[in-house]
Amino acid sequence: MAARLNALPRTRSGSLLLGAVGIALALLLWQLAPALGLVDSDNLPGASAVLSELASLAGTDAFWSAVGSTLAGAGLGLAIAVVAGVALGVLMGSSTIAWHALRPTVEFLRPVPGVALIPVAILVFGPSMQSDVFLVAFGCVWVMLIQTLYGVRDVDEVALQTARSYGLTHAQRIRWVQLPSSLPYIATGLRISSSIALIVAVTAELVAGNAGLGKSISLAQSVGQTEEMYALIVAAGILGIAVHVVFGGLERRFLHWHQSQRAGGDR
Repeated sequence: MAARLNALPRTRSGSLLLGAVGIALALLLWQLAPALGLVDSDNLPGASAVLSELASLAGTDAFWSAVGSTLAGAGLGLAIAVVAGVALGVLMGSSTIAWHALRPTVEFLRPVPGVALIPVAILVFGPSMQSDVFLVAFGCVWVMLIQTLYGVRDVDEVALQTARSYGLTHAQRIRWVQLPSSLPYIATGLRISSSIALIVAVTAELVAGNAGLGKSISLAQSVGQTEEMYALIVAAGILGIAVHVVFGGLERRFLHWHQSQRAGGDR
């Protein structure tokens, strides 16, 4: 029996089954907490009430408009971060001059949380989609840059020497050797950044009042609609899972040839 249980996580169906069991237990604990008086039901409604409210919200245009605004801000910001991060990562990873010239600036800006720039974004762009895009791009670009940088620098030296012996120029070596070899690093950075993008977008909406799930959560809390507030929080969590699944699936689809994917197991 123990051997069968240990074998479950090794298969995709077994992993999904264990995940479903974990979710069911979490929902049960959530439902029991207010029912047993462990928490005030006015402050934390039961899971059934929140999920029922979420089902009601899913039938409204306002809900999907908020979801669309959040995804738009996160998606545009992520796209900018990918382009800028990959370009800078390739530049710094393949050029010693660029590495030494840009490293101090990168090391200074990289630890700054994207949400710390919310006041700056509001001053420059106002409570608008542009501020969401700016904050998401700033929060994600460093992950993409560092992942690309390490990917470019992790190329097999023998492959580079072979490319040189065949007369490939510096630009051609980047195009045909270093960039393809760094794709697994870039894909991992993209998967991580997709979650960061959603977190920053919802946080910006909460604080700055930009249209989206964050603003809807804040409005529900301010008018005492507790069940709606929790339902929107759950919706944000489901959205995060969906984003992770999508980008994880794309990574497996396009990098099926890489050993990290052949080894199996969800990350």
